[in-house]
Amino acid sequence: MQPDVIVIGSGMGGATVAASLAQSGRRVLILERGERLTDTPQARDPVAIFRDDHFRPDEEWLDGQGRPFNPGNYYYVGGNTKFYGAVLLRYRAEDFRPISHLGGTTPGWPVSYDDYEPWYSRAEAMFQVRGALGEDPTEPPHSGAYPYPPVPDEPEIADLRHRLRVAGLHPSSLPLGVDIDRWLSRAKTPWDAFPDTTGGKMDAETVSLALALERSNVEIMTGAYVEKLIADDDGRISGAVVSHDGMTEVISAPVVVLAAGSVNSAAILLRSADAARPSGLANGSDQVGRNFMNHNCSAVLAIHPTRRNRSIYQKTLQVNDFYLSGGPDDRPLGNIQLLGRVSRPILAATSGLPGWLAGLIADRAIDFYAMSEDLPAPDSRVSLRGGQIVLDWKRSNWAAHQALVARLKQALRRAGFPIVLSRAFDRRTPSHQCGTTRMGNDPATSVVDPWGRSHDHPNLFIADASVLPTSAAVNPALTVAAHALRVGNRIAKGTT
Repeated sequence: MQPDVIVIGSGMGGATVAASLAQSGRRVLILERGERLTDTPQARDPVAIFRDDHFRPDEEWLDGQGRPFNPGNYYYVGGNTKFYGAVLLRYRAEDFRPISHLGGTTPGWPVSYDDYEPWYSRAEAMFQVRGALGEDPTEPPHSGAYPYPPVPDEPEIADLRHRLRVAGLHPSSLPLGVDIDRWLSRAKTPWDAFPDTTGGKMDAETVSLALALERSNVEIMTGAYVEKLIADDDGRISGAVVSHDGMTEVISAPVVVLAAGSVNSAAILLRSADAARPSGLANGSDQVGRNFMNHNCSAVLAIHPTRRNRSIYQKTLQVNDFYLSGGPDDRPLGNIQLLGRVSRPILAATSGLPGWLAGLIADRAIDFYAMSEDLPAPDSRVSLRGGQIVLDWKRSNWAAHQALVARLKQALRRAGFPIVLSRAFDRRTPSHQCGTTRMGNDPATSVVDPWGRSHDHPNLFIADASVLPTSAAVNPALTVAAHALRVGNRIAKGTT
């Protein structure tokens, strides 16, 4: 097939663009460096996943000091969504405007929440989101209800919801893309960080890609590693250099959509430097790779010595009481949601505790995920050193995150948990990576326009989390899907 559109990456952005374009009749070729996940015993084995890193790629990046580390990004059809927590939250309306945080002020977006609202609604319908309106005080306006009711609380979580209300908070149902009956029919495990091999999660492969491939005009090439893009003298992207089956070829199309993820999309553009553009493609602003953001996150375990947590999946509840205020000077702090159930083998593998002690704690703990906004900064960036990816993440707004964890601990003690432990996530855990090809109206300070189109190359679009001007403090998957639907709509209208 000679494609009309090349899409690089089959994660939330790439697969959703392809689904959006499928009905237009355009011939779409998706290039995915990974292969499809197959169902194996390891897919529901917490020891294989969390201790043995069975599914993590054998890959090393360098940090800002030149030290190697394994980044924990996944390369499969469906991208990181194969392992995601399936939380499909909208950014709050305030997140699109500048916000004053303890660590600085966010720049705001070149568009408003109202511009994104119709696309959020379409993405929620596509991903069959389970949720409830009217519970969350920070919920932005919706033009319609969630497609399905929430995933039900398990008994211990229903009790937790009550306890949090008594403690003065406003717990609400997490919007989720999970078919809970289908998920549990394979095995009684959480879905958060477990690979989806049987379609229980509404991920990029099971939803967007499946919709796209229903049409004969869409194809996917797996095991296809994009080395770089090629630009002609007029600035149009003339092709992608692709390694596949031991061969290297140039694949061309009138339109190219880059959706390889925040780090790898930036790396591809930087690797594509040529004589006319020595700093990389789409980089006339010198912003490619800059403004990298990764949420500030901690696991918080609420423990009661005499109460057991018999939950299987647990992850159905969130608290946003401190999202827009509640910190010093009443500044925003962030989002609180439940983690997938941390069982004895998971806790032992991730903490280094002996099994017997991990079991005592895990059996009596309810596991929370505290998440605060990381602010964009030009020196927090992706670059290349001898062809190797360098991720120099400069964590910001940490005081706000510490305050969020402290407020959560206070609330949990009021709710009847005498022991509360916390541990921050390190850089081995990708916590919603975004930025690096930021969206904006000014070509001097941004990489793409509000529709994801490169300022420098008229036939290049970017459709992943790299375009997000801010990280907010919620999971970005639904916002990426909404952006991808906008990109697909713009391409379908033939504006290149």
